[in-house]
Amino acid sequence: MLIAGFPAGAWGTNCYLVAPAAGEECVIIDPGHEAAAGVEETIARHRLKPVAVILTHGHFDHTASVLPVCGAHGVPAWLHPGDRYMLTDPGKALGRQIGAQLLGELTVGEPDDLRDLTDGAELELAGLSLTVAHAPGHTPGSVTFRLPEQEDIPPVIFSGDLLFAGAIGRTDLPGGDHAEILRSLARVCLPLDDATVVLSGHGPQTTIGRERSVNPFLRGIAAEPGARDLSAPRRGI
Repeated sequence: MLIAGFPAGAWGTNCYLVAPAAGEECVIIDPGHEAAAGVEETIARHRLKPVAVILTHGHFDHTASVLPVCGAHGVPAWLHPGDRYMLTDPGKALGRQIGAQLLGELTVGEPDDLRDLTDGAELELAGLSLTVAHAPGHTPGSVTFRLPEQEDIPPVIFSGDLLFAGAIGRTDLPGGDHAEILRSLARVCLPLDDATVVLSGHGPQTTIGRERSVNPFLRGIAAEPGARDLSAPRRGI
């Protein structure tokens, strides 16, 4: 298994390229703001052939390079329909005050081949099997992608802006819902094995076991459903 990730753009959004091994087909997860050059460098370094772009949600810091990446390689993109509007109107998803500062530097629009993600779907791409879980709260269409445990490799969840090391996604932008993200964390993250590696949309990797122990949101949910610590950190654009 090859997972090559790098932070891109002004928000340090993690973009991941995932393949069974170097020299094989790959999927690209969240090619965001200023990620296209890093995607091409990673493809060349590992001799990869992209077959799809898959998106954890629609915020532009995760999607801004979808058009050039899909166009360069002639591949489809996958996004939950709840966030589809964000590709053509990113300002609507960020609030006008934030969006107005950025629209001039963005190329917006949908790729030629845009497909819908659904809860519980199994994506068979590039020799990989990725399980989709709808996880709203940060945005209405947020999802996670999970790779099963393999020989000598623990299970992996690409959590987008649902769960970070020590934090969760912010819910104060249009479409955010704090109660909803807590329900998503309880449904999607808490049932996972402690050894599950969490590769999030921002920041370093962690594990479900570590977050269960130290993340104030997961600890609060485990102790009392719906509990929350408003002083704890939240991240994402």
